[in-house]
Amino acid sequence: MEFLRKIEEKWQKRWEEAKIFEADPDPSKPKFYITVAYPYPNSPQHIGHARTYTLADAYARYMRMKGYNVLLPMAFHYTGTPVLAMAKRLAEDDRELINDFVNIYKVPREKLKELTDPLNMARYFHEEIKEGMKRIGYSIDWRREFTTIDPQYNRFIEWQFHKLREKGYIKRGSHPVGWCPKDGNPVGQHDTEGDVEPEIGEFTLIKFKHGEWILPTATLRPETVFGVTNIWVNPKAEYVKAVVDEEKWIISRECAEKLTYQNRKVTVLESLPGKELVGKKAENPANGDEIYLLPADFVDPKNATGVVMSVPGHAPYDYVALENLKGKPEELAVYGLKAENITSITAISIIEVPGYSEVPAADVVKRMGIREQTDPKLEDATKEVYRHEFHNGKMKENTGKYAGLPVAEAKEKVKQ
Repeated sequence: MEFLRKIEEKWQKRWEEAKIFEADPDPSKPKFYITVAYPYPNSPQHIGHARTYTLADAYARYMRMKGYNVLLPMAFHYTGTPVLAMAKRLAEDDRELINDFVNIYKVPREKLKELTDPLNMARYFHEEIKEGMKRIGYSIDWRREFTTIDPQYNRFIEWQFHKLREKGYIKRGSHPVGWCPKDGNPVGQHDTEGDVEPEIGEFTLIKFKHGEWILPTATLRPETVFGVTNIWVNPKAEYVKAVVDEEKWIISRECAEKLTYQNRKVTVLESLPGKELVGKKAENPANGDEIYLLPADFVDPKNATGVVMSVPGHAPYDYVALENLKGKPEELAVYGLKAENITSITAISIIEVPGYSEVPAADVVKRMGIREQTDPKLEDATKEVYRHEFHNGKMKENTGKYAGLPVAEAKEKVKQ
């Protein structure tokens, strides 16, 4: 290995002395410019960097051999939250990160305090990554090196955005983004620990009335509102009564907080244990049916509103949950519910699907032998029903003006 390292060092030194990668204007050659996404200097160079920049370097060398005057510059991405987030974790004495810095990145322990300053951290890893690129032998013109906090680069970005706006390619407006409540700013994949892409889900809100209050349910299948037989709430969760944009809502406490990040004005009035909601009734806005609020531990108060509409005819999870509850009269009694009032609840068929009975959810659940809500096969059952109904289903007569429409079309029209 030492022998190979000496050969490497010899030729890298010769390249540098000969300045063979410095690209100056040359009218006798066609020009070729190549650039790659700049690295975030918040950690040392890793195998992902090596792959990305080796591909670019190989192409640059190929174009040089074809007679092009090739310019391959390099820059470092100081701006954005990745560097800030890493420095903040270090300042907060994150033991896992400190262990990585000292034992994996080989950062001297006495250097850690200095690296809690984001700019110092960026400069430190900037030099380390640059040295790594040189040792790999990338054909970069280092005279062109810059960072995203250089004044000239900032002016370029401003110019770029003005030009894009002039041409109508960008506009100012509201749209959903990943959001960090702690730091109060939008985040993308590179901003999160572990490079996790923030999930942005879109639900349709259907408002069920409970006296002067609204129980908003969030759903991915608004067309099934005609088949709702009950509403699920988590008896162990904490709900709140809140005024949301001048409407009185009952939602999970977690939902109330999240709504404040979605351009909603929220005023929490009082706390409400989930168990106190069980047994109450609400009105279905689609047909005026009065339905029960029933207990379900599977309802996640962190997901959407913490209030879930139940469609056992077309949702396997709801079908199994309702059948399970019917077999627990002692649990119903705890909430003051009469067993006969719950056992009399039957699935409402609102979608006709070739190859299935009036209750597709029941067909699939029975065929797969599913008996409990914890059965992992429920996920496959749900996908099967949703897929066939979406592509082949038609709305039945009991869906009013949507009768006869394909499910895919009805889904969009109900949203309106």
